[in-house]
Amino acid sequence: MKSWYLLYCKPREELRAQQNLALQNVDSYLPMIKESKESKSTTKLVDVPLFPNYLFIHFDPEVFSVSKIHSTRGASRIIGCKEVMTPIDDRLINEIKRRVNEFVPEPDKGLEKGDKVKFVDGPFVDLEAIFEERNAEKRCYVLFNIMGQQKRILVDEATIKKTPKED
Repeated sequence: MKSWYLLYCKPREELRAQQNLALQNVDSYLPMIKESKESKSTTKLVDVPLFPNYLFIHFDPEVFSVSKIHSTRGASRIIGCKEVMTPIDDRLINEIKRRVNEFVPEPDKGLEKGDKVKFVDGPFVDLEAIFEERNAEKRCYVLFNIMGQQKRILVDEATIKKTPKED
């Protein structure tokens, strides 16, 4: 009887395994979510596997050979595949699908005027400031408290990180 099983894939080869299994008419499910990734000066949303290196496959081990799945490019081994394979309940797969479809990531707006920041590099490391505005050449102005006075200084944007807001 067809059931869901968990397939461990070679590192970063989930899509390859999924494509090669599809060529063999084996159904699979790779839950993907959107995640924000920073590259240079931009932040963009990219699709990443919810469970890196894992793929859910739907097949009947009495009809389709387990060794064929193990020898599929990108695949490594079926989890729990010793003497008796452990199927995954359909309700769990349906719940994962439902939650993945409902998941909407909050876009990272980057630094905005008034955000609290912390220095992560340079002479002011671990000190806090308030972000004021961006300037050219990946630099920005922050308001920094020095000896009881608030000073506006120009710093490299890579040396600061937004501090999480306290609830």
